[in-house]
Amino acid sequence: MAAYERMLQRLRSGAIVVLDGPTGTELQKRGAPMDPGAWCGPATLGNDRLLTEIHADYIAAGAEIVTANTFAASRLMLADAGLADRSAEIVARAVAAARLAAEGHPDVVVAGSLSHMVPVKPGTDALDPARVPPDEVVAAAIGDVAEGLKAGGVDMIILEMMYHPGRTRLALAAALATGLPVWFGLSARRGADGAVLGFDRNQDIPIDTIASLIPGEGVDVAGVMHTPSDLVADALDAVRGRFAGPLMAYPDSGYFVMPDWRFVDIISPEAYADFGRGWVKRGVQVLGGCCGLGIAHVRAAAGVRDAVPA
Repeated sequence: MAAYERMLQRLRSGAIVVLDGPTGTELQKRGAPMDPGAWCGPATLGNDRLLTEIHADYIAAGAEIVTANTFAASRLMLADAGLADRSAEIVARAVAAARLAAEGHPDVVVAGSLSHMVPVKPGTDALDPARVPPDEVVAAAIGDVAEGLKAGGVDMIILEMMYHPGRTRLALAAALATGLPVWFGLSARRGADGAVLGFDRNQDIPIDTIASLIPGEGVDVAGVMHTPSDLVADALDAVRGRFAGPLMAYPDSGYFVMPDWRFVDIISPEAYADFGRGWVKRGVQVLGGCCGLGIAHVRAAAGVRDAVPA
């Protein structure tokens, strides 16, 4: 039985599984330059060994899933760096770095990150609506990444930072078309009136609108990621209202100003663990970290997992 099937069996029996932390912001933390227009995707080139070290460090901290650095690897994101024609190479090298780290760990699952990220305005974390390509262009670019992940040998695809209904549908279709297992991660923000909304900063989209896009079949795990820890529980309620399978949670901390993550007021591993214990009580079975978190937070997640009776 393959590693993914063994993990899925454990989840279905109620086990807690630890996902890794971020790759993009960890690359930045360790000195890899972020591209002014394309963010972390180009950092794979020339940093293969560093990527493998990051994945290996997460595994040593207790992660059972490592995620390839492919969140910003589509040609849509790489175009500003003049690397659109190297998207396939970047995807392949990112997956290879993760697979190398997983060698010798037969129960570690390698995931591919698939996003619907499009270019953002310089010096912000907001997309430029005028630069969003037509749907058919977005679909083709996302589809190429999905197929590259499959060709590279990932065990599963995680849809990360789903928040725009139209592009979420395109990413979901691309992931499902590969025939690989798919997990669904949405991102949320708090509206001015306190309502929980999808992450999109250009329009107020109720979080339930995004959660409603999780299909009844084809997604094994769903949850909330790249969302502040104190908002995760509320967003999880929307997911649980639409999805009956295992839940996941991996928050961010700090904030983004293209092209760098600002490591400001980062949640402590101890505070993260407190939130993690609360999420587990709400039914979460997959714990990890997103942008701004790191090795110590994954170690804290492993502590939460190990404290749960088998």
